[in-house]
Amino acid sequence: MNTLAPFFSFANASKISWASVPVFSATKLVRLTGEMIESGARLCSWFGVPDPDHDGTILVAVLAMDAESILGVARSEPVSGSYPSLTRKHPQAHLFEREVWEQYGLVPVGHPWLKPVRSTYGNAPANAPFFRVEGGEVHEVAVGPVHAGVIEPGHFRFQCAGEEVMHLEIALGYQHRGIEEALAGGPHPATMCQMETISGDTTIAHATAHASVMEALGGVEAPLRAQWLRAIALEIERLANHTGDMGALAMDVAFLPTSAACGKIRGDFLNLTALMCGNRFGRGLIRPGGCRHDLELERLHTLTERLITHMADVEQAMAWFWDAASVRVRFRNVGIVHPSQAMDIGLVGPAARACGLVRDVRFDHPAGWHRFSQAPVAVWPSGDIFARARVRSLEVQRSGRYLLEQLEVPLDRELRVPLPSPQPESLAVSLVEGWRGEVCHVALTDHFGRFRSYKVTDPSFHNWTGLALSLRGTAISDFPICNKSFNLSYCGFDL
Repeated sequence: MNTLAPFFSFANASKISWASVPVFSATKLVRLTGEMIESGARLCSWFGVPDPDHDGTILVAVLAMDAESILGVARSEPVSGSYPSLTRKHPQAHLFEREVWEQYGLVPVGHPWLKPVRSTYGNAPANAPFFRVEGGEVHEVAVGPVHAGVIEPGHFRFQCAGEEVMHLEIALGYQHRGIEEALAGGPHPATMCQMETISGDTTIAHATAHASVMEALGGVEAPLRAQWLRAIALEIERLANHTGDMGALAMDVAFLPTSAACGKIRGDFLNLTALMCGNRFGRGLIRPGGCRHDLELERLHTLTERLITHMADVEQAMAWFWDAASVRVRFRNVGIVHPSQAMDIGLVGPAARACGLVRDVRFDHPAGWHRFSQAPVAVWPSGDIFARARVRSLEVQRSGRYLLEQLEVPLDRELRVPLPSPQPESLAVSLVEGWRGEVCHVALTDHFGRFRSYKVTDPSFHNWTGLALSLRGTAISDFPICNKSFNLSYCGFDL
């Protein structure tokens, strides 16, 4: 049974015609989207598309039904002024609706906390009103946007009673780069470089998502060898970042052996990506139609040998970490996000799996090489810092094993195929399981086959609210390790 009807259902990394997308009034679209979410779907994307023929904006909803491995899409008639808020019943829509309001002036009537998401019109989010908890013993602590380190800007406003955090509000948008606006009318010569820098530590995932969208719009499929190379690069990217996160968590609880070791091993994994393509973050490897760099036999053997060594090193570093009672006690029952909260706000990636949710694009919506060989999903139920760290360490082990299995039997086929021009009046969606979670790219072409709209949703867009919830009822001194346990992207949010 298709539980996404009357939405148009299709598979990940595929294309449909814009004319085939069902059209409803804005009110009905909100109602139907809410019904789908209540039936088990989740919101991948919700965005506006200016209508050139009418004075209004079209709302587009993209949903995922993980249990059935299908996506669903629907749109509204052109709307101006306002529409009923989806957020009132389904909090996972709250940032999407705020973004549409900020960009197009559409007011979601009934939205509980309508304020800027980014500084699109020069009104930095920090200048908007913050939620305040009243009381004689309540005080505010403001952190950022300038931090004590070479990190990106973000403002954190804590409402505290003594040391206990009652509420945390996060304001981002200090480095709004206008990437989505720059994509309009594309693809341009700079488009692929922009995709690779949406969030630099997630280069492979975003590049793969964009390449898949372009291939779907062109009606071609990347060669199997290119799909295999993309899957290998994606798992190495996961290994490098999870290893770095484990080291950062160890540093924040003063467990120096693992902190020092993981810092070095993260660099080793990044060097494996450089071995594949000459760049430690994978820039230049993936292009629509395939891959630019191959992995010939000699470098394949070198990569395999080094991977075996690095995996032994990281497993030893994690063994030190988990054997330390001081680490385990510090992480347990701290920064808890309950499964019901994770469902309500739409958490993705390791943050969702650490709440017991089996939510992984590689398993739920396999595309590319993952149709033939799926990496196992790591889940932990407790929702605390311990769980988020545990999921990362499990994923390190499983990604390492997965890579060694894939590298044993390389494919010997072509690397790239010619890419036809994008088909006009079409919509394509690609989901990729990046190391932080689901990366979602949605492209809509005009009647010339150029980008009419291009929507990017980095996993951090879903997960920043999870960090805010994890601080409730904890000591403010727990913020550094809660923050590290999510390790979200500022620039992936500040598009």
